[in-house]
Amino acid sequence: MRIAIASGKGGTGKTFLAVNLALKAAETQTTLLMDLDVEEPNGGIFIQADAADVHKVTRAIPIWDPGACNLCGKCISWCKFNAIIKLGEMILVMPPLCHSCYACSELCPMQALPMEQQSLGEIRHLKLGKLDFTESKLDIGLEQSSPLIERTLEFADEHFGDKELQLLDSPPGTACAMVSAVKTVDYVILISEPTPFGLFDLNLAVETVRQLGLPFSVVINRDGIGNNDIYKYLEKEKIQLLAKIPHQREIAEMYSRGEIIYQQVPAVDEALNQILSKIRSLS
Repeated sequence: MRIAIASGKGGTGKTFLAVNLALKAAETQTTLLMDLDVEEPNGGIFIQADAADVHKVTRAIPIWDPGACNLCGKCISWCKFNAIIKLGEMILVMPPLCHSCYACSELCPMQALPMEQQSLGEIRHLKLGKLDFTESKLDIGLEQSSPLIERTLEFADEHFGDKELQLLDSPPGTACAMVSAVKTVDYVILISEPTPFGLFDLNLAVETVRQLGLPFSVVINRDGIGNNDIYKYLEKEKIQLLAKIPHQREIAEMYSRGEIIYQQVPAVDEALNQILSKIRSLS
């Protein structure tokens, strides 16, 4: 099973749920946790283990060869991402816009755009008992996170396909990065909070996973703040409420210290049991 923990916005407790759920699951089954929030991964703060290995990740970018180019301009019309432009007597490649599709390089009649590998980021792997943890980090300055997310999922398929449970800590929001993370999963757990902002962004996340045709349910974090509008929304939309995690100051304090919560707060442990029960019913 591959399960994504996602949210419509940041700060709802996505990493909190993913880390605690993964460690709880790893008590009884082999588990993989992937932190796919590649622009600012922080799951490793809570996994107390030495790094097993680090894998460098690259991507292919076309490099213009002026000696071979006849300036026909065909590459510009082929690139649907507008990553290639013609400036006078030169061809300019803009790596931040390139999607490494190879169209320009393969179709160029003069072979004037050979592909070159450039650094994309790295995947760090930690091992703790039955838990394998990967944390992907995008190189500073790069704008596209989806390529690294997709490479991380390929890495998981190659190295951890035998794990009984795979949990994905997805990027926040509903943009391309989130879609890249959740599109390969069997089930999505959306986590939100009972506030107007939480409800607004949960609605966006719900519509996104529905468009992707993915089964999902919702976990409410910080239950007890805000109002009841989010629960009315779930009832109206016939969305399953999987579990509620109470709003307690001690939870926030322990989390800020990088501690594991479910081992110390019975209410969180019970919520995780409810979630794991649902996951096992999907197998």
